[in-house]
Amino acid sequence: MKRKHNRSKAALIALIPTWAAVVVVYLGTMVWSVTLSFTNSRLFPSWNFVGFEQYSKLFQTAKWLVSFQNLIIFGVLYVFGCLFVGFLLAAALDRKVRFESAFRTIFLYPYAMSFVVTGLIWQWMMNPTLGIQASVRALGWQGFTFDWIINRDLAIYAVVIAALWQGAGLVMILVLAGMRGIDGEQWRAARIDGIPVWRTYVSIILPQLTPAFAAAGMLLSMGVIKTYDIVVALTNGGPGSATEVPAKFIMDNLFQRQNLGLATAAATVLLLTVLIIVTPFRYAQHIRARRQAGTL
Repeated sequence: MKRKHNRSKAALIALIPTWAAVVVVYLGTMVWSVTLSFTNSRLFPSWNFVGFEQYSKLFQTAKWLVSFQNLIIFGVLYVFGCLFVGFLLAAALDRKVRFESAFRTIFLYPYAMSFVVTGLIWQWMMNPTLGIQASVRALGWQGFTFDWIINRDLAIYAVVIAALWQGAGLVMILVLAGMRGIDGEQWRAARIDGIPVWRTYVSIILPQLTPAFAAAGMLLSMGVIKTYDIVVALTNGGPGSATEVPAKFIMDNLFQRQNLGLATAAATVLLLTVLIIVTPFRYAQHIRARRQAGTL
């Protein structure tokens, strides 16, 4: 008993540096950033508190409103697009196709790239004078147009396409792993009953893949919030401010406009948005776990 108590005490002592890092590095910087958002800090921190003035200024800034709107459009299309395309790829590979491992590697390979590389690749492909549009026109279709990257109304969708190309592979591999964990007897029973393949997926397979979709959705959503490098590499926020996103707005105000107070106010709003979205999801997971454990 005494040895067990000593081991627990040693484990707690070993965890002290980790807890100290969490408190100082994560919570400490978070509190510091929120505090600065109530000051008029510019290039360097200042302790001249101005209340909610930075927040008022933030929501009167057109570029911030555009960036937040773009984040919503990008996030919804990116997450649901990746889940849909990833599921289709997983379903195709689950049919025991030949060269499955080769296709799996090809589909997953974009996820191994950084968003900067992805952005540069798609910048070239969507360049009207060098990429897809120029190639198709060179084949004789002179009326073909694919200039989304320079079109203010469509540029954000060009960013979605590039990000979806990279993220769908992650969903594919998670959903495929979930499919491989489903009992094959269910497929045999569906075939004996004459249920079409698509109906089997919709009614039997998809409900059992909820944990895989939830994990993939959470990972993709976390990527949406910090979207920055793919926008910088692909469009640099343009044309105009058509593809501005909150992370780029924050970085621009931190390092280019030397407006620390406004940047930390934007970061605080982004943090609150994440908490509002994630908290109900985590609470639902907690309730479901307690129900499964029989404690609720």
